[in-house]
Amino acid sequence: MLASLNITLMVVLIVQLAQQQRWLALILGTFALGISLFGITFYSFLTIKEIQLNRRQSNFVDSVTHELKTPIAALRLYLDTLILRDLSKEDQREFYLTMEIELERLDRLINQLLEVARLDAIGSQTEPEHVDLGSLLRSHAEMACKHHKYELQDVFTFDVPALALDTRRMLIEMIFGNLIDNAVKYGGDPPRVDVTAMARGRDRVVIRVRDYGAGVPSHQRQSVFQMFFRGNDELHRTRKGTGLGLYIVKTLVGIMKGRVVVMDPPSGEGSIFEVTLPVRLVTKPENSAVSLDPNVPFKAEKTDAGADADSQRKSGATVR
Repeated sequence: MLASLNITLMVVLIVQLAQQQRWLALILGTFALGISLFGITFYSFLTIKEIQLNRRQSNFVDSVTHELKTPIAALRLYLDTLILRDLSKEDQREFYLTMEIELERLDRLINQLLEVARLDAIGSQTEPEHVDLGSLLRSHAEMACKHHKYELQDVFTFDVPALALDTRRMLIEMIFGNLIDNAVKYGGDPPRVDVTAMARGRDRVVIRVRDYGAGVPSHQRQSVFQMFFRGNDELHRTRKGTGLGLYIVKTLVGIMKGRVVVMDPPSGEGSIFEVTLPVRLVTKPENSAVSLDPNVPFKAEKTDAGADADSQRKSGATVR
């Protein structure tokens, strides 16, 4: 109201000056009006951005509260049952396995919050190494299926040539761990995910992760990479998460001087996340070939790099 009153008074003053042919005052008044309009517009823009950020933070707090309380409540229920009742060995084993899953879920969330706080430092903390792209993508697909309780062969198809990258493993692990987990989470019911990769020259690789879910609306394709963004009202959402996964992907891809975009698939169903990374391609040893057929059992190589990757995954390097 004050801004509207100010603009109205300025317009009236300019009209009066024009009628009196006081040109110098008219020019100064017009200039002052322009500055006022710019200031009001800029202030309104900042205010709207602040409101949107506060709303996303509120949704984030709701989501994290739910994600923390759910495994804790489940653990308490199972512990109370184990203490108060005399269960068979089979029931006890089932309870212990469920409790382990809930503990892993809690551990992933805590590690996620810790990783976000040190994203800028991650890129400089690891040295480049040879990374088998097919093995990495396959292992994260298996982890995502295990996490969401699906069979790998029922969800994934792969079209990944034999590529080895000279890059920082931790960054690649976190980027594609998040993208593949999101694809399973939002890939339909039941989910379907296609993973493809291709080399462009000797210094660039393109990886696409396609799902067949509801897709990402065109007006949200930039917003999905913002911190805390999750689309709709958190209380009406049916998918678990905190809205940090794609923000982490965008940040890490930026650290690697790459690009990540969301595209429409040719059929119009679902969405495609395309990651372009400027990494050096190296010749892949013949004895490191990995079958990407989902029906073929996967056994990762036990190299030092693979052992480091396993320890990083168990410590929560993959964030959702």
